[in-house]
Amino acid sequence: MSNFDLTIHESDHKKPKPQTDQIAFGRTFTDHMFMMDYDTGKGWHDPRIVPYEPVTLDPASMIFHYGQTVFEGLKAYRTADDRILLFRPEKNLQRLNQSSDRLSIPPIDEEEVMGYLKELVKLEREWVPETDGTSLYIRPFIIATEPSLAVAPSKTYIFMIILSPVGSYFPGGIHPVQINVEDQFTRAVKGGTGMAKTAGNYSSGYQAQAKASETGNADVLWLDGIEKRYIEEVGSMNIFFKIDGEVVTPALNGSILKGITRTSILEVLNDWGVPVVERKIAIDELYEAYQAGKVEEAFGTGTAAVISPVGELNWQGKQMVINNREIGPLSQELYDTITGIQRGNREDAYGWTIEL
Repeated sequence: MSNFDLTIHESDHKKPKPQTDQIAFGRTFTDHMFMMDYDTGKGWHDPRIVPYEPVTLDPASMIFHYGQTVFEGLKAYRTADDRILLFRPEKNLQRLNQSSDRLSIPPIDEEEVMGYLKELVKLEREWVPETDGTSLYIRPFIIATEPSLAVAPSKTYIFMIILSPVGSYFPGGIHPVQINVEDQFTRAVKGGTGMAKTAGNYSSGYQAQAKASETGNADVLWLDGIEKRYIEEVGSMNIFFKIDGEVVTPALNGSILKGITRTSILEVLNDWGVPVVERKIAIDELYEAYQAGKVEEAFGTGTAAVISPVGELNWQGKQMVINNREIGPLSQELYDTITGIQRGNREDAYGWTIEL
C-alpha cells in the first residue's frame, strides 16, 4: 500500500468555521475524516478521506464489549507567515503502535499513515486557527469492529483520524493549578495498560477527578497502585518537580505514559545543561523537601497544555503551596520555547516540526 492508494471524496457541504473565542475543546469537527480498514489475512486496506459523518457499527462489535481500542492526540499549528506545522507526529504514530501491541491490535505502517495524515491536514488547512494559543487537534484512533462476543482479539478493525480546531488551553495566560494527590483509587500498575493510550485508562479516573473537583482541585496526581506512595502522573499529563536546583520526573516503569511533550522537555533541559533526572520519587519525599523549602517549581506536561504549572498540591490534609502559586521561571521558559517551536516563532534546532 502507498499514498497513491489513497482515495479522497470531498464533501459538498462545507461547515462554517467557528469564531476562535467560541471554540470549546473537542466539540467542533472539520469537514473530512480519514478511514482505513483491517481484515485478518488481508491487512490494512482501503485508505480514504471522506466527509465527516456518523459511523455505523454492528451492536456486537467488540469495541462495545471488551474495549479493544487505542488513540493518539497531536496538533497542527498555523505560523505567523501562514505555514502549517506538525510537532513530532512520528512520535505519536510510534506510540500508537506501542499501544496497539499492548491491546493486541495489528500495527499500522507508520510511514504510510504519516502520508495519509498529512494529506488530511492539507485538505483541512483552512480549519487550522491562526490566533496565538490555538491549533487543530488531531485524533487518530483504532477500534475493534468484529461482531462477536468471544473474548479474543478482533479480526477486523477501523483506523480513523478526525480533526478538531481548539482554542487556547489557558484563556488569559498560564495559571498554576491546584491538584489533589489521589490515595484511594488506582490508575494503573506495572504489567497493566498504563503505558498504553487506551480508553479505559481515562474513564477509570473519572471518580477520582470528581472527588478532586469537589474540593476545588483542577486535577489528580496519581500514586503507584501497589504502595500508594510513589508519584506517577497527573491526569492526562506527566509531572515534573524542580527540587533544590534539580528537575525530577518519575521514571517510566510500565504504568506511566511516555509523553511526547515529556520527552521534548527532557531533551531541552539536557540541552540547556539543567540538572534533570528520571527516578522514583515518593510523595513523602516530596513533602519533606517542601517542608525544607526545597520545592521550587512543579509542572505537568502534555499535548493539550504543553506546560501546566502546579501552584498547590493537597495530600492527606497537608497543603503544599508551590512558588507562591505563580508560574516559575523555568516553567515559563520551557513553555515559551516549546510553543515557540510549534508555532514557528523560534528556531527549531531539534528538527521537531514538519511543514505541510
